[in-house]
Amino acid sequence: MAIIEISSLKEEGLQVFSALTEAQLRMELEPEKGLFIAESPKVIRVALDSGWQPTALLCERRHIEGDARDIIGRLTDDLPVYTGSRELLAQLTGYTLTRGVLCAMRRRPRPAVADVVAGARRVVVIEAVTDTTNIGAIFRSAAALGIDAVLLTRDSCDPLNRRAVRVSMGSVFLVPWTWLDGPVRELHDYGFRTAAMALSDDSIALDDPRLKQEPRLAIIMGTEGDGLPQRTISEADYTVRIPMAHGVDSLNVAAAAAVAFWELRNGKH
Repeated sequence: MAIIEISSLKEEGLQVFSALTEAQLRMELEPEKGLFIAESPKVIRVALDSGWQPTALLCERRHIEGDARDIIGRLTDDLPVYTGSRELLAQLTGYTLTRGVLCAMRRRPRPAVADVVAGARRVVVIEAVTDTTNIGAIFRSAAALGIDAVLLTRDSCDPLNRRAVRVSMGSVFLVPWTWLDGPVRELHDYGFRTAAMALSDDSIALDDPRLKQEPRLAIIMGTEGDGLPQRTISEADYTVRIPMAHGVDSLNVAAAAAVAFWELRNGKH
């Protein structure tokens, strides 16, 4: 690989780390050319282990022989490794690098829903969740607590957003996921029953034994503020609440997802 010492923020090849917005990185019209940024050595290693293709590395000078050494050793000879001082890299990216290493990686075409849920027993549907931290946390819980796949509506945050990837600690590379373009009820076609996490007069408790006994269950999580729309709730097979104390009526969506994933696991752990 080529180690390139940078001294200017305008050097050729650095645009992916500085000038491109998340939308430009996604390349919606040409997804095969899209990129994303993985941040921190641990996350980058998870991505590489999962077969994602790097296109460039940016790291502080001190990490060339430090935290990034083993990563650099896995790169092909033609892949650029840009390096410089911590201060210069912070100016370039607009933020202080977490553990001093960024890696630009190529996106993959998203698989069909049928392929993602094939063989799955527990999936989560994320509807209109836009906070990057919550998306990353939900993916981390999904990977840790036995969720087989993640489906997201198009009005949710991109799981390959830099912050979402970092918060997930690379879990976005471990759990199969894709976009859900049709209504959630279409999951019935794949043999799933659906459980909307929401407060309503007819909701059942999360520990209701009927839920655990479902062979294939899709857990639907809603947006941070308003929760799930009434249409989604009315079309679900179950409306489910988490029993709470002290008059608290709801949890943050990421916390609620972790509780639901653990309780509704299908005897896998």
